[in-house]
Amino acid sequence: MLQSSLPRYFGEEESFNIVNQMTAILVGAGARGRFVYGAYAKKYPEEVKIVAVAEPDKERRELAAEEYGLSSDQLYDSWEQVLSISRKADVAVISTQDRMHYAPTMKALELGYDVLLEKPMSPLPGEVIAMAEASRRYNRLLTVSHVLRYTPFWSKIKELILSGSIGRIVSIQLSENVGYFHMAHSFVRGNWNKSEETSPMILQKSCHDMDILSWLMDDRCIKVSSYGSLLHFRKENAPTSSTPRCTDGCAVERECPYSAIRIYEEDEKNEWNRFITNNVTPDGVREALQSGPFGRCVYHCDNNVVDHQVVNMEFQNGPTASFTMSGFSHDMSRTVQIMGTLGEIKGYMEKNEIVFYPFGKKMIEIPVAVEAGGHGGGDEGVMREFLKQARKENGIDNQGLTSAEASVQSHMMAFAAEESRLNGGNSVAIEEMNRRYTHSSCS
Repeated sequence: MLQSSLPRYFGEEESFNIVNQMTAILVGAGARGRFVYGAYAKKYPEEVKIVAVAEPDKERRELAAEEYGLSSDQLYDSWEQVLSISRKADVAVISTQDRMHYAPTMKALELGYDVLLEKPMSPLPGEVIAMAEASRRYNRLLTVSHVLRYTPFWSKIKELILSGSIGRIVSIQLSENVGYFHMAHSFVRGNWNKSEETSPMILQKSCHDMDILSWLMDDRCIKVSSYGSLLHFRKENAPTSSTPRCTDGCAVERECPYSAIRIYEEDEKNEWNRFITNNVTPDGVREALQSGPFGRCVYHCDNNVVDHQVVNMEFQNGPTASFTMSGFSHDMSRTVQIMGTLGEIKGYMEKNEIVFYPFGKKMIEIPVAVEAGGHGGGDEGVMREFLKQARKENGIDNQGLTSAEASVQSHMMAFAAEESRLNGGNSVAIEEMNRRYTHSSCS
């Protein structure tokens, strides 16, 4: 069996030696805050207890009070309120919108919190670098939720690379298939459809992929080039008989694959309706489609993020990587091909399939443990490991697998890719970008 120094996060028998229950404040109780981090606290109350929630939406605050057993004096309208005085808990989980990450993170670190921060760290390079510096300055954990590193699938691939079985990595090809319905939900109709209000697609959705490439390669990326555009979800591509909303009697709604009625009302297996309204009754969903953003025709929205993009990367010691993101796939999946001097790895994340092709020998199917939870078990994995780091369990005393320090490179790769895309695909040097932003002022 292959051995490595990777932590035992996944799929193996492990007894958690919980010395004490950690307390946490939750800053932002939206989809990720409620359905990932809050859900973890409910599932594992012996590990962590949420003792305060900051959320501007009154209905979400009320749901938080009910779900976590909080009184009115434990609920706050804003991050400024919950972080206005001394520390209230051991850790802070920050899952606000992208452009609201920097200020609460910096304040939480200053107050002495260990912080778990939703990705991306920030859409501004200077803020990303400043947060990593603050983590060092205050000697506090700043763990970024690059959840892929915490999955059985990617940790097994990393283990295989570390064993030396494929020799030296020469090239990696990674594809993120966003899924046509996920593209429509999140990046056309939803919260991340305008880059100037949130983040560019390559950062918001694919910083996971930049991070996993950086981790697998274990080398410094030096140059990036990229191409991509918003090709399809544009007004000029709308069918002539379409209407601004799917509920407006649209003549092509029954045949349209992006029909909001089909996705949110009629698909009984689809749980996406819980993201469009807190009232998931039939009347509540219908009201959301008639008046909210998720009932809009995908060709009549105000979106501007790309729906496809490719990125090419060169690393310091010679290997290269290519990445493809597309919103036009039948499923949400990631596939990878890692080519080394002694062998090749092919993987399909959503099927937990890894095949190793040692040169000159028979192929080997690599078993992968199956973990419950979103992102192939990574959502629970990042929370579990963050808490272990914060407790310094079993003598652990380091910044962890997805520290802010480790995340700076993958964020800079994404920033460089977007800069290249906006400038005709011209190559961008990472080191020059680092120098440009390292001591820039942050507002």
